[in-house]
Formats: sequence, C-alpha cells, structure tokens
Amino acid sequence: MNMTHKTTDFGYRQVATEEKQKLVEQVFTSVANRYDLMNDLMSGGIHRLWKRHFVATSGIQKGHRVLDLAGGTGDIAQLMMSQIGADGHVVLGDINQAMLDVGEARLIDAGYFGRFSCQQMNAEQLPYDDNSFDAVTMAFGLRNVTDKQQALNEIYRVLKPGGKAMVLEFSKVTQPLLNKIYQLYSFKLLPEIGHRVTGDRDSYQYLVESIEKHPNQEQLQAMFEQAGLEMCRYQNLSAGIVAIHSGFKL
Repeated sequence: MNMTHKTTDFGYRQVATEEKQKLVEQVFTSVANRYDLMNDLMSGGIHRLWKRHFVATSGIQKGHRVLDLAGGTGDIAQLMMSQIGADGHVVLGDINQAMLDVGEARLIDAGYFGRFSCQQMNAEQLPYDDNSFDAVTMAFGLRNVTDKQQALNEIYRVLKPGGKAMVLEFSKVTQPLLNKIYQLYSFKLLPEIGHRVTGDRDSYQYLVESIEKHPNQEQLQAMFEQAGLEMCRYQNLSAGIVAIHSGFKL
C-alpha cells in the first residue's frame, strides 16, 4: 500500500512536515546568543528602525495585554513597555527556549521584572482561551512557522473583539533594480558574512531561503482575511524588503 507523507519547505528543501519544527529549532538555538548580530547582518542594522516603527504604529495602549509571538530575545517587548504602562503585560511566546532565556534576561536587566512573562509555545496551538489578548504581534517569525494559516487562525482566536493582529516580516521588494541588488546581497554575500562572523553558514543560508519562500504581500493579506481578520492592510518598508501586515477581530 502506498503511503503519502506531507512535506513542507525548509528553505529550498522539502522536508517532512513533522521535521520542520525540529530543524527550525536547531537554527534558532544556534543563533540565539547572536540574534541581534544576525539581524544586523541581515538588514544592515535597519531592523532596529523597522521594529520601532512596528511598535509605534501598533495602537497598543496602557493597560493592554499583549502576546508577542516569536518574541524570542525580547526586543519587541522592550519597545512596548512605555506603551502598555505599569498596568499592562506582555507575554513573550516562542517555540525555542534558548531564545526565551535571552529575552527574559534582557527584560529583567532593563528593569521590567513583573511586567512580562515568558512561555514556550507553538504558534499553531496557542495555550490560551478565546478572546484573551488586546493585541498579538509577531516580528520576523511567521516565515518559520510550518502551517502559517493555522498560526493566523490561532492569532484570531485568542484576540479579544476589537483586538489587533500585526506581523512584521521580510517580504517582496517592489523595485526591480533594488531587488537585483538585494538578491545578490542575500544569496551571495550574507551566508559568507554569517560564516566569517559567526562560523555558521548553514543557518544564514536557511534564513535567506526562508525569506524567498515566504508569501508575498497580497498572498499574506489574503491569509489574514481567511483567518477572519477584517480591515486588513499592509505597509511596505524599505521598498518592500519588509512589510507590516495588520488586521482586526471585529
């Protein structure tokens, strides 16, 4: 009897669906202590500006309860602290415990003990009741999820009515000349830089390939709408190198 096994992309490779989570975990365990450096290399340092804009335009307010998926090293949560105020709370959710350990240490060192919590979780199976959060954010994590649509469905489920979902992710460059330069940098230079600076070529090669395989702006907006989110839109940053997608649970 012939048996078919579901596969999914891991960069440009096709792997068994149940294997992708383990492979992604290996990548991020490898880079956890160098995550900021990794993002600096991948974006030329501009990721810090993208993240500030992402949080500044989130609409998060004082007293809000926020779930930051792929919250990893805590940089997004740290930016949120002035917006949620003393009565708000951010839950850092990440599938990788090594990343969460870095984020917890960062936020404690910054003086935010008691205003956040960390929990290891899979974005496809969130351990929360319906209508639990005022906002759910995810920065540079959705492309690593095996079933992206299921993750968006879960984000919708745990949002309170009126709550907002926001995803910041690498996307598709809209200017042809810039795209050629970007592709050259991504595929030819970045893995080599990653190898020379961190000694880890394979992780950087996967990250570049995962960007290329990620849905484009229109496709991801359609996935937001399929999840049930309304008033969906996206904003390109840096000519579409990254995009912010958002939608509301109404």
